[in-house]
Amino acid sequence: MTDYREAAEHSKAWPFEEARKLLKRYRGERGAPAPKPNGEPMLFETGYGPSGLPHIGTFNEVLRTTMVRHAYETLTGNPTRLVAFSDDMDGFRKVPTNVPNQDMLAEHLHKPLTQVPDPFGKFESFAAHNNAMLRDFLDQFGFDYEFMSSTEQYQSGSFDDTLKLVLARNQQILDIMLPTLGKERQATYSPILPISPKTGHVLQVPVEIVDAETGIVRFEDQGEMIEHNILSGGAKLQWKVDWAMRWTALGVDYEMYGKDLTDSGVQSGKIAKVLGARKPEGLIYEMFLDEKGEKISKSKGNGLSLDEWLRYGSETSLAFYIFREPKSAKQLHLGVIPKAVDEYFQFRANWHEQDAEKRLGNPVHHVHNGDVPTDTIPVTFGLLLNLVAVMGESDKAQIWGYLRQYAPDATAERYPDLDELIGNAMAYHKDFIAPTLHRRKPEGVEVAALERLDQELAGLADHAAAEDIQTIVYTIGKEGGFDNLRDWFKALYETLLGSSQGPRMGSFIALYGVSNTRKLIASALAN
Repeated sequence: MTDYREAAEHSKAWPFEEARKLLKRYRGERGAPAPKPNGEPMLFETGYGPSGLPHIGTFNEVLRTTMVRHAYETLTGNPTRLVAFSDDMDGFRKVPTNVPNQDMLAEHLHKPLTQVPDPFGKFESFAAHNNAMLRDFLDQFGFDYEFMSSTEQYQSGSFDDTLKLVLARNQQILDIMLPTLGKERQATYSPILPISPKTGHVLQVPVEIVDAETGIVRFEDQGEMIEHNILSGGAKLQWKVDWAMRWTALGVDYEMYGKDLTDSGVQSGKIAKVLGARKPEGLIYEMFLDEKGEKISKSKGNGLSLDEWLRYGSETSLAFYIFREPKSAKQLHLGVIPKAVDEYFQFRANWHEQDAEKRLGNPVHHVHNGDVPTDTIPVTFGLLLNLVAVMGESDKAQIWGYLRQYAPDATAERYPDLDELIGNAMAYHKDFIAPTLHRRKPEGVEVAALERLDQELAGLADHAAAEDIQTIVYTIGKEGGFDNLRDWFKALYETLLGSSQGPRMGSFIALYGVSNTRKLIASALAN
C-alpha cells in the first residue's frame, strides 16, 4: 500500500483532522507530540446500550471511529485498539414491545440487564442475547474491535480502584452534577447506584460513604438502613459518572458521540478531571433526519433502518454516505440511496487517477482504508433503476441480457458489484418506485417531438452509440418548440418512464435498445 504519511499530515479530510488531535494528546521532550507512554496502544472506544438491537446509529459510530483510527495509524504507524463497550449493567427500565415473553420480563424490571432472562430463551440473559447480536453485527461488517462488558469489568474488580476514587471524591462529583438537576432529583441523587442485596435491583437512593478505601456505603433498602460493599459488582454508577469512570479506568483516548450527548460529555469530562484523568478527544456529530427533516427516533420508527439500506443499496455506499460531513445533519431515507450508490462508484473510479493528497480527501479512501477496488461497472445505478422500471416483472437473467447488449462483456462473474446492484435495483423498484409510476399521455408539442424521435431512431442500428442518440434527443428538444429544454426531457420521463425524473436519455436508449424504445414511444403515442 502507498505510504500516505506525508500527505496525511496536511490532509483536510475530517478523519485526519480528528487523528491530529491525538498527536497533541501526549507530549515528549520540549512539548513535542509523542506516542502514548510505555508504548501503549491509543485506545478508541464506542458505547452500546444492550437494551435494544444494533441499528444504523451503531454502524455509524463504529464506522466513523474506525476511520479516525485508521487515519491515526496512517499518520503515526503507532499501535491502536478499538473497544466496543456494552453498558450491560444498566437497570432494566422498560419492557420492549418487540420481544416475546412480556409478562416474564416485567417481573425483572430494575435489575441489571445481565440479570434479566433472555425472552428468546437462547442466552443466559437479555443482555447476553443483545451483546451477541452486537458482536454478530460488527463481525458482519468486518470491524476490528475488542468487545467489553460493563458487568464483567465491574464484577472482575477491574473498576475497583477507580470506584474507590469516586467514593473518595464523591462530594466533588456532587458539586458538578447537582446544579444540572432539578430540586426533586437533587434530593435523591447519588453518583453510586448500589445493587440491592435483597431484590437485586439497581437502586436510585441517597448513599452515605462509610469507608471509601474498602468500598463500604450506607443506604436504605426496603425500609432498612444497611451497609454494603460496592466493589466487584456491588454497584454501578450513574450514567455520566460511569462514562467518566470508564474513561479513567480504561485510559480511553478517543470517543465520538452524537449532538444529543453534548451536555453529558461536558459533565463527564469535568468528572474525569476530578478523578485525575482527561476527557478523550472526540467528534460531536450531528444526528440523522428523516425526509421531513425530523430527528430519527427508534420509538417513532421514522427514517431508514440499516436492513432497509442494505436491501436497496450496498454496504460501501452506506459507508460512503455516512463518511461525508459528519458535523452536518443528514437526511436518511429511501430517496438518498440511488444518488449515494452512484456517487460512491464515481468517487471510486476517480480515486485511481488522483494523487496522494486528493486520494486522502476522497471518501472511498476511508471506506476501504486505502485499498480501493480497481474494477468499475458499465452502467449507473440510476440507469439500472430505469431499465428495471420499463422492463416491469423480470428476473436477473433477463436484466443481464439487456446489459450484454450494452456491454458485451457484462457477466455476474466479471462484475460482481453490478450483480449485487441488480438485486438492489429490483427490490428498490418493487418497494419504492413501482407504486408511484404513472405514464401520462403526451400533449401539445410533445406529440410531434416524440414522432420525430421515433423517425430518427428508425434510421439507427439497434446498438447505436449513446452519444449519437443523445445528440438526436438534444436536437429535437432544441427545435421542437419547447419553452425550456428541461420541459422536453421531463416529457420523455413522464410519458415513456412514468416518472418526473430520469436518466440521460442517450444512455438509456442505448441500454434498453432502439427497437424497444420505439415500442415505448408507440405506446405513449397510442394514448
